[in-house]
Amino acid sequence: MSPAPLAEQHDGVLFDLDGVLYRGPEAVPGAPEALARLKEQGLKCAFVTNNASRSAEQIASHLRELGIPAEPHEVYGSAPAGIRLMSSHVPAPAKVLVVGSESLRGLVQQAGYQTVDSAEEDPEAVIQGFDPSLGWSQLAEASYAVNAGAQWFATNLDRSVPRERGIAPANGALVEAVSFGTDRRPQAAGKPEPVMFTQAGETLRLSDPLVVGDRLDTDILGGNRAGYTTALVLTGATGEDQAHASAGQERPDWIIDSLESLFTGAHRTPGEGHSAA
Repeated sequence: MSPAPLAEQHDGVLFDLDGVLYRGPEAVPGAPEALARLKEQGLKCAFVTNNASRSAEQIASHLRELGIPAEPHEVYGSAPAGIRLMSSHVPAPAKVLVVGSESLRGLVQQAGYQTVDSAEEDPEAVIQGFDPSLGWSQLAEASYAVNAGAQWFATNLDRSVPRERGIAPANGALVEAVSFGTDRRPQAAGKPEPVMFTQAGETLRLSDPLVVGDRLDTDILGGNRAGYTTALVLTGATGEDQAHASAGQERPDWIIDSLESLFTGAHRTPGEGHSAA
């Protein structure tokens, strides 16, 4: 007897984006149809992303452009999570040096903080998120501020990001540059920390959510830490051999070949039907 489809076992699905719903400028084949079908069946969906360079409105708009039904309130990003983390240590209206996108700066200001551009303005905190335009001068200001005693927070620690031309450095790589200049490590909010997953699950009032991602060290680890069922989809960064070799909290509950597998019962556990090469 084949197992019940995953879409029938859960009341909501929390999706990673890159490698799961889109790759570069294109939607992953079948992703728009899968999201539309889930919502037609009454399942709540959310998008949990370490992307801190774009706002929830921008992310939802991009998904809709790809034919994927999405609304801003369904997006849970590492930028708001990073600000929440910072606020628990450095309350507003403290001065904050923002090293990242204009979207991150706007969210910090909305939270009641005074944003500054230089360590000479004596910020109490530094918050660092990814932006493709970041250069040496901004990373240097972060180093100066941290060395002067500012508390340091990162939206996420992803070391690489897939781009249309290949793999490029992400926020974690830029965090390493500041770390080399300070001999310090930031407190981080994004995946694999469970905060964004639990926030999404609690806000949507899900009793049994499914986390779908393509990376073991962020999506699956974060979902498992949140106590949710996890499914690794093989359309992105992780291959089947890696999935079967996974261990501990990086081991998914299920492996699926595509999002279509959510409806067919074609999911399997790591090690099932697999022999090492």
